[in-house]
Amino acid sequence: MNLKNLFSIIILALLFIVPGPIDVEAGVQNATLNFDTDRSGRQLHAFFDLRDRESYMQVTNTDTVNPYFVHMQIFTVNANCTENDFFDLYTPTDTHVYNMRDILSNDSNPSGVVLPADAYGIVVFTALDSINSTNSGGNIFLIGNSRVVDNSGYEYRTNMTTPEVLIFPLPVPSRVLTFNYNQENTLSDIVGLTLDDAGPAGNGVTVDDLQDAVILADVDIFDLNETPFSCRNVIFACVDENSPRISEILEDIGGASVVNFEYGINEAIPSSKNAPLLCPNNIIDEGIVRLTILDSELNNGGRFVVFVGLNNGNGRGTMDSHWRQNRVPVMMGGG
Repeated sequence: MNLKNLFSIIILALLFIVPGPIDVEAGVQNATLNFDTDRSGRQLHAFFDLRDRESYMQVTNTDTVNPYFVHMQIFTVNANCTENDFFDLYTPTDTHVYNMRDILSNDSNPSGVVLPADAYGIVVFTALDSINSTNSGGNIFLIGNSRVVDNSGYEYRTNMTTPEVLIFPLPVPSRVLTFNYNQENTLSDIVGLTLDDAGPAGNGVTVDDLQDAVILADVDIFDLNETPFSCRNVIFACVDENSPRISEILEDIGGASVVNFEYGINEAIPSSKNAPLLCPNNIIDEGIVRLTILDSELNNGGRFVVFVGLNNGNGRGTMDSHWRQNRVPVMMGGG
């Protein structure tokens, strides 16, 4: 076997076997596979929650030579996706932990950002050469992880995602995202981050025009026998159930009757925070959820990142952004 054929086989194996978080590129609406969330990148994405929870974000500059400014952006979903931001200086190999209820800068001074007591939403960290810069010279250096600690006793821990982690930046010919769940868990938090301008340039992201930063997805659930159950279409956007923009988004995008930032799975594994269900009237307590992206209203630098949180309402919880390629046979698809 020559090296060219061997290289092709390795690429195909990685694309269809290795799990990883998936970003949906705007326009082409293909899924690009990220292989690690603990590798460094120029930009990091995370979910925070202060609704009877505490949230902590740890960020590290892995560059051993250069200092960088880090632009921290916080989008509060239950305050009409309001943005708060500031710039923080990171020296080489510097690490800092942000307590989202008391946000201090890297030098331990007040950041100037004070969030509502029940805030939740999106956190983005973007590294820059300077405060006025829109790039970082193409370097890759930030890593980060997040902890969401619930008052009930469980925690969600996960590495932050970064759009630059592309070992083989090849399009995967699929718009299908899947994750599994089981009856060991009784509650869920399926969170969707819809981000514009999250490309290789720029000094941050935008999610302010909510009608232009949404994802429309068809939902199906498969039980352990791979029997499909067709659910409904849902829209992911930076809104909660009280947003005045919901009716506009539904009318503008079409194809769904519900839009939200987070969802529960079904009647068996409902939302931890009473969010709408991906699959109402479905009681399958163990299986696979399949999201098929039908429309992507993101710009050319847009990203769609999904965090899957599962817990038992007590001492056990897990949150993951690692998605696998769809392994359910195509002929069994519903919806």
